[in-house]
Amino acid sequence: MDVKEIQDLLKLINKSNLTDVEIERENFKMRVQRRLPENVTYNMVQPTQPMVQPMQPVAAAATPPPPAAEEKAAAPAAEAAAPKEDNSNTIEIKAPIIGTFYRSPSPDKDAFVKVGDTISKGQVLCIIEAMKLFNEIESDYDGKIVKIVAENAQPVEYDQPLFVIG
Repeated sequence: MDVKEIQDLLKLINKSNLTDVEIERENFKMRVQRRLPENVTYNMVQPTQPMVQPMQPVAAAATPPPPAAEEKAAAPAAEAAAPKEDNSNTIEIKAPIIGTFYRSPSPDKDAFVKVGDTISKGQVLCIIEAMKLFNEIESDYDGKIVKIVAENAQPVEYDQPLFVIG
């Protein structure tokens, strides 16, 4: 084989879906392998359990003793400084699989969702990479993103909260 034939063969392989080619002639043997980009494959994972579960209020273990007079005066100031979160109307979206959490389809693209975005059922919220497969995670609910709990490009566990929607 001459250089021109090899170049033509490589162009043909590059245009096709072939990843492994081996050619053998009289005194010539050539093997070509190519790796496809890993960040192109997206597979949908259908969870076997619901991904979203409403948050349950936590009951107090015991009633604390009444505060002293000094503490009573400081309590209203502390409450004004730190407003309480109302979790009664929020839902956590949890990881259906173990993997690496990504907020965007690639590093140079915008995030799928941001805090404050209104989302609809079926909308892609993030990607979780597991064993070199990129799994799009979709919302099961309509709502608004209140909080993004998971950190981008960090590992997540099964059933770990990813988003809080309201």
